[in-house]
Order: sequence, then structure tokens, then C-alpha cells
Amino acid sequence: MLKSPPQASSPRSAASPAPGASEVFQLLRDGRPRTRAELAQLTGLARSTVASRVDTLMTLGLVAPDGGAASTGGRPPSLFALNPGARVVVGADIGATHARAILADLSGRELAEEHRALAIGEGPDAVLGWLVGTVDTLLGRGNRPPAELAAIGIGLPGPVEHETGRPINPPIMPGWDRFDVPAFVRTRFDVPVLVDNDVNIMALGERGFHWPETTELMFVKVATGIGAGIISGGTLQRGAQGTAGDLGHVRVPHADEIPCRCGNTGCLEALAGAPALVRTLSEHATGELATSQDVIDLVRSGDARAVQVIRQAGRDIGDVLATCVNLVNPSVIVIGGSLAQAGEHLLAGIREVVYRRSLPLATEHLRVAPSVAGERAGVLGAAVLAIDHVLSPEAIEAACAALSTG
Repeated sequence: MLKSPPQASSPRSAASPAPGASEVFQLLRDGRPRTRAELAQLTGLARSTVASRVDTLMTLGLVAPDGGAASTGGRPPSLFALNPGARVVVGADIGATHARAILADLSGRELAEEHRALAIGEGPDAVLGWLVGTVDTLLGRGNRPPAELAAIGIGLPGPVEHETGRPINPPIMPGWDRFDVPAFVRTRFDVPVLVDNDVNIMALGERGFHWPETTELMFVKVATGIGAGIISGGTLQRGAQGTAGDLGHVRVPHADEIPCRCGNTGCLEALAGAPALVRTLSEHATGELATSQDVIDLVRSGDARAVQVIRQAGRDIGDVLATCVNLVNPSVIVIGGSLAQAGEHLLAGIREVVYRRSLPLATEHLRVAPSVAGERAGVLGAAVLAIDHVLSPEAIEAACAALSTG
């Protein structure tokens, strides 16, 4: 629930909070200042109704005056805009071997950051214990009281039941299965805690900060596993059980006999994920190969065999993505994850097959691009996840209702 920080009272602050204020607020979320008259024209509401709703949003602290508009004679009209500093959120990206968290205002502007090496295998008590301690640290560094914390967004490297925030059978997260992540965090901070899998929050971060005008986007993470975050109509598509975009376990015909960690054979991940590429290159390498970084280093050194292997991995991923392009028709496919650091060789293989195998109409304006956010995509997306919840119509209406009874 949003709570208003202390502020000076306005002439209308004694009035009852206006229901339906979220309709006006959603028009101000983009940060562009508008007058009451503009808001009345855009909503079709009476000016008195708009004025009452603006006053409610100002009482909550979410909207603030923004100077004066040009006058056409007489008193200049007042402008109003989102007040991004009214609240703060924390976004946390917890990976297999790392954890990163940021404090951000409601526009997504970063105020403080913490990062450390941390193994997810240490278990939820240790990892989430670090997180709640880090939230305190971030609030202190940002000079913000805990009362101004509005929500916490968390990304985890495994399947997550989004409605409950519980990891479900995560393959690389021992001790996390069905652990109540939000409940653990809320014992220290009584705010909404939103949890999603890592590739979904990467999609939110990449789109929110680098492709804000794009409503149809796929973010493909190519690392130990291969997965996609799918944004359609401007909304993240999780599917019925939250498993939408699990590309790594799509069957690839020419990989029929290759076993996958999921128990099936012929999965894309078993053919083109980082461990598979390490195994393939180890057969001919003179030195020891163990990680995706070893593969990347070989590619960057110009090793012909490594370049050939990474490009073929791109073709194999492109085979699956070509079907996705025909099904969901994205306008942008962003390639991220550790193996994306191999550069244009991976992207060239993906583009080669996607543009050849997809329908011409679907690829006419399609862009296949490397991630701009890189390793920060996840933590930025976790902040977006929290902000979108805090500023959602449902949350705004709940805050208005609480104001009227408080």
C-alpha cells in the first residue's frame, strides 16, 4: 500500500479523496507535465472532477506541480507531472553465482547499487538474508527512510510461479523449491515483493530502458540455459504456469540423441547452451575449457573452430526463433546472456536462419540486435517490475481508498 510522505497542505487537501484518480495518474506516468484542462480533454471528465483527482494524487505525493504553462491572458494555468522522488523501489537480480541490487526512484533512476559474488546454491536463508541486509544498506546510501520504500522486485535463475513468488523445481537452486520468497523478505520490509525468473526481468529491463516505444519484443538469454522473455502488446507474457519462453527445451530435429538435463533428448539447450559448446570445443582444444567465458575468449582470439561452433549454435537457436517469429511476430529480438558476448558470430548465425525460415511479412521490419543493457538488464528489469506494480491502476486506487479511510 502506498503511503504519503509528510508535505505541506494545499487549499483543497481537506476534501475527500477522489475515486478514479488512477485514470488521471496513468496519463501523467510518462513524466510529461500537463494542465488540468489537458487532462480533462484527454479523459473526457469534467474539470472539477479532474481537479479533485489531481488533488488526491498530490496528497499521496505521486503528482507535483511543475511550474506554469504559457498564459493566453490572465493567470497562467498550472502544470502537473509525476513526482518520481515520492517513493523508491529496490530491484534485485540474483544469478547462479552473483547478486546485484539497486535503489531506484519511480522513474527508474538509479540512486544506489550493491553487487557481490554469491552462490545461489547457498540456499534461500543465506541469499535472501544478504538481500534484506542490502536493502537497508541501499536505503541508507540513498538517504531514504524505510517508510518511502514502496516495493521490491526480485529476479531468480529458475522457474517461478509469479502469483506466489515461489521457485518451482529450479534445477540449479538446491533448497529453493516452493520456498516462500516474498514472505521471507516481508518479515523485514512490509511492502509488496514481486518475484520472476531472470529472463523475464531481463526483457523488462531491456525494453524499459532501451526500447521503450517497442510493444512487441523478445529477449533471448543464451547462457548455460536458453530462454526468452516475451513482451506482446506492451505486456510481459508469462503463460498459464509462468513457463512461456522456455526455448531451451524445444526439440531440435538433428539433436535427437543428445540427452538434456531435463530428462528428454534433443533439446536446444543440450545442443547450443554453454555446457554443450564447452564439450564440443574440448574435443579439439589444447588447453582446458570449463566455462562460457572460455568459449568467448576462444572466439575473440579468432580461433576458427570456436567461431564455427558459436555460429552453428546461432543457427540452431535461429531454427527455434524462426518458429517464434511466425507465431508471435515480434518487431525486435534482443540477444543477451553470457554467450552473447561472443559478438556478431552468434548473431550472424541467428539472423541467417531467422530471415531465411520465417515468413517475409514477419521479418520485413524485424530487428535482431545485441543487448544494450548487458549484465544490468536483470537488475533494471527487477526495478521495472516493482515500479509497474506500485504505479498500476489497482495500486493507485488502493492508495486512494486507504487515504479516504486513514
